[in-house]
Amino acid sequence: MAHTDSVPPGPDLGKGVPLASVPRGGVLAGHVDGEPVLLSRLDDGCHAVGGSCTHYGAPLGEGLVVDGEVHCPWHHACFSLRTGEALRAPAFAPLARWHTEVVGDTVFVRAQEDAAPAQPSRPRVDPGAIVIVGGGAAGFAAATRLRDLGFSGRLTMLSADADAPCDRPNLSKDYLAGTADEDWIPLQGPEFYAEHRIDLRLGCEVAAIDAAARQVVTGSGERLGFDALLIATGAEPRRLPLPGFDRPNVFTLRTLADARAMIAACANARSVAFVGAGFIGMEAAGALRTRGLEVHVVEPGEVPMGRALGPEVGGFLAGLHRAQGVVFHLGATATGFDGRVLTLADGTTIDADMLVVGVGVTPRTQLAAAAGLDVDDGIVVDARLQSSVAGIYAAGDVARYPHDGQRVRVEHWVHAERQGQAAAANMLGAAQAFTDVPFFWTHHQGVELRCSGTLHGWDEVRIDGEPSARDFTARYYRRGKLVAGASVGRDLENLSIEAELRG
Repeated sequence: MAHTDSVPPGPDLGKGVPLASVPRGGVLAGHVDGEPVLLSRLDDGCHAVGGSCTHYGAPLGEGLVVDGEVHCPWHHACFSLRTGEALRAPAFAPLARWHTEVVGDTVFVRAQEDAAPAQPSRPRVDPGAIVIVGGGAAGFAAATRLRDLGFSGRLTMLSADADAPCDRPNLSKDYLAGTADEDWIPLQGPEFYAEHRIDLRLGCEVAAIDAAARQVVTGSGERLGFDALLIATGAEPRRLPLPGFDRPNVFTLRTLADARAMIAACANARSVAFVGAGFIGMEAAGALRTRGLEVHVVEPGEVPMGRALGPEVGGFLAGLHRAQGVVFHLGATATGFDGRVLTLADGTTIDADMLVVGVGVTPRTQLAAAAGLDVDDGIVVDARLQSSVAGIYAAGDVARYPHDGQRVRVEHWVHAERQGQAAAANMLGAAQAFTDVPFFWTHHQGVELRCSGTLHGWDEVRIDGEPSARDFTARYYRRGKLVAGASVGRDLENLSIEAELRG
C-alpha cells in the first residue's frame, strides 16, 4: 500500500534543505511536488530518487541504507540510490530520479529526470538462444533480468500454467480474501512480453529435455534449440492418498487457477476444513475466515508452524487466528472425507463443504532426471546455479544449491526471483556465486511477520520484545550461530539481521 496522506512526510526538498541535514552515506526522506523522495549524500555528491518502493509502495525512508543502496522495509527489495535501478527482487521497476543542485550550504531537488532507461552494456557471453522452462517467480525474474542485462537473442519461456506469471504470494492473502482485484495479480500484461521480445507460451507442457542435442521438446513435438537453458519448474503440492481426498471439493493452492476455483467454491460453502497448518495454509485459512466461512484447521503438530518458528512465535500466530474464530484440531490427523464430513483418526468429525490440503510441496524434477541431470530432492546445482550439465541452470523451488556449508532447497517467492536473476546473469558470463539470504513474509489476521535466514535446523530461539504486543524479534541459532530472524513491528531490525547474515 502506498502512502495515502496528501503530503508525504519530511521537508519539501524542492525548496532546499541544509546540506548538513543530509547524513553522509545516508538519506533524508522528504517530498517534491507531492511525491515522496529520498535525498542521499554519497561520496560522489547528492542524489535524489523516489521514496516509495515500486513493489508494494513501502516507504523507503524507513528502510536500511548500505553502500549506496536502500533496502525496502517491507519485502527487502533493493535499489541504487544513484540511479534508482531495482537491483534485487521483488521490485523490478526502477525508482524515478530527480536532478539535484547544491547552492552554498543548501541542496535543492529540481526537476525529475528523463525516465528513459540507460542502454545496458553488452554481456560478456551472448548466447544465441535461451529457453526458460517454467512460468513462476524464477522464470519471470530470469527473463526480465536477461533483457535488462542486454541479452538480445531468442528468449522463449514455456509455462504449463494457463495464466501469465502472477503475484503468487497474493493468492493466499488479499486475492483469496476478496480484498484484491484480479487486475493486481499478473506480474505484467501481454504488452510487456511483446515489448521485451519474450516468447511466452502458456499452457505449454514440456515433454523432454534433450541435453545432448541442446533441445527442449514440447508436448506437441516441437523442438526448440537452446544455447543456455533455465529449469524453473518449481514444485507441486503433495497429495494425501486418503479416501475422498480426490473429490472435486478438495483443493490445493498453488496457481491462480487454484485460487479461482477455491473462490468459486466459497459461494456455496458455509464451512471449510484445512489439513495442514503451514504458512500458506494458515494465510488461506485467515482469508476464508475473512469471507465469513467457518474455518477448521487439522494439524498433527502441537503448535501450528511450530517446527519452523518455535512454540512461542507459532503459538502467537495461532492465537491471532483463534481470536478471529478459527478452530484448531492439534495433534490430529485426517483419515477420510466423504464430501461433507472430514473424519479424524480419533473419531472426531468436522462438517466441511470444502477441504483444502496444504501438507507441503515436492520439487518437479522429472524432466531434469530424465535428461540425466543430478537430482537429489531438487536439481543439484553449484554456487552459480548451474546443474551437472554445462549450460543448463536451475532456480527457484526446484534448485538444491550450496548454502552455509550444506545443500539446501528454499521454497520462498523472493528467493526464487533472486535466484532467477542470478542465473540470468551467470548465463551471460557473470560467474557470480548466489549468496542471497533467504527472506519471506507471511500475513496473519492483519499482522505481517518478516523472516530472514533459514528456519530449519536451529536449536535455540531468543525473543526480544513481546509477541502479545505485536512488537518483537525472534532470533534463531544453531550451535550458537545466528541463522535466522523473525519479526513483527520491527522492519528495520529484520533488515539488519538480513545484512548480518549476508556478512
